[in-house]
Amino acid sequence: MKGVGVFARLLFAYFGVCMAKIDSAILKETKYIAAWVLIFSAVMQAIFLVIGKWDYTVLLGNVLTAVFAVLNFFLMGLSVQKALGKEEKEAKQVMRLSQTYRNIMMLAVVALGVGLPPFNIWAVIIPVFFPRIAISLRPIFNKQ
Repeated sequence: MKGVGVFARLLFAYFGVCMAKIDSAILKETKYIAAWVLIFSAVMQAIFLVIGKWDYTVLLGNVLTAVFAVLNFFLMGLSVQKALGKEEKEAKQVMRLSQTYRNIMMLAVVALGVGLPPFNIWAVIIPVFFPRIAISLRPIFNKQ
């Protein structure tokens, strides 16, 4: 657990945000995305089970990518929060840099999952799209 604390401190130092300053909207939306990723992951696991292709590599691949997909969304939220306090040109630069780093992170995670034997390739690739699907579903559940 000590390593997690170090990672969190580095993460928050990079974004210039401490835990107390994270906007509640970011936490709310990240929880929404995480819930849908969990639902889609369970459905994917069930599909693999029904078609007779389920094994532990499906679970490992799903968990690997699902965790990083939610983290990617959370980091995007932190970047938006950081960019809001900047001038337009600097805000665009913050967002572009964040997107570049997050894309590299996701590419590395997918490459790791595809390249190593304990991960099912499809179970690594498919969850990358779960946050996008959840975002697309958001208007259906926000009919207020």
